[in-house]
Amino acid sequence: MGQQKYRLDTDSLKIIKHKLTPKEKFYRVLSMLAFGLFFGGIVIMVAYTFFESPKEKMLKRELEQYELQFDILQDRIDRLEGVAQDLQERDDDIYRVIFEAEPVPQSIRNGGYGGSDRYANLEGYNNSELLISTTKKVDKLANKLYVQSKSFDKVFEMAKNKDEMLASIPAIQPVSNNNLKRISSYYGYRTDPFYKVRKFHQGIDFSAPSGTPIYSPGHGVVKSMGYSHHGYGNRMILDHGFNYKTVYAHIKDYKVERGDTVNRGDVIATVGNTGKSTAPHLHYEVHKGQEAVDPIYYFFNDITPEQFQTMVKLSRLPSQSMD
Repeated sequence: MGQQKYRLDTDSLKIIKHKLTPKEKFYRVLSMLAFGLFFGGIVIMVAYTFFESPKEKMLKRELEQYELQFDILQDRIDRLEGVAQDLQERDDDIYRVIFEAEPVPQSIRNGGYGGSDRYANLEGYNNSELLISTTKKVDKLANKLYVQSKSFDKVFEMAKNKDEMLASIPAIQPVSNNNLKRISSYYGYRTDPFYKVRKFHQGIDFSAPSGTPIYSPGHGVVKSMGYSHHGYGNRMILDHGFNYKTVYAHIKDYKVERGDTVNRGDVIATVGNTGKSTAPHLHYEVHKGQEAVDPIYYFFNDITPEQFQTMVKLSRLPSQSMD
């Protein structure tokens, strides 16, 4: 309680107790309320600054749990990315090599999802950048796994057709060693016999007598045949499937018709001297995809390792082609 106040009564000249007026009582109450509010505000400010409320403690524990779960999620994503990378390397470097298939392009494997609008619903939060980056990682991983799944479907189909593929790939010489005089020119840069300039020779020239049988090196279909005005003379193309084609030039006689199906070892034509040719021979090419490749790597059913090494050495020597 406040200290009792007294005053001097001038009329009676006596000391009497001072009684508060209503106005003084109002101001006293108002001052007490103001002091209480001020003190309470300081207490609340100190409490919220230096002490945690039960609700804050609960929210803090929840936040710590979320951070832990997020770290676990990031670790799982990283592990899954490692598994996806391992599957990709096995697919490209083992499975597709076995079946002689081209690797899946990186542009397809790493293909992303389109535009920023896809993640617009994640913007506007305190952790929007983290949410968006994590979601992008998950989307990218999902795309990689989808592409890998489709790739394995294709590898599975190739595995089922392995026997057919092995029977179709060019694997023997088109001219028998019994009739072969020599391989007069190999794949690579050679001297043109007519123009005496170096030019790229896309195949191998088998020197053999006119009329010597030409054999199909693998199962296939006669894609085209007829006279070529580009120096090949009578020419034939076999489509073996599995991205392989073979070309035969300077033919004398055809033994099959366009559209016929042939098997490995079937006689398809005979050696001739038509077109731009210096002597009877067969110009033979192997095409994989859209490019001509060295045919000597496709004679593995006919020659020994020692003979193959000899052919490789001879192919590196300068020579003149026969066409």
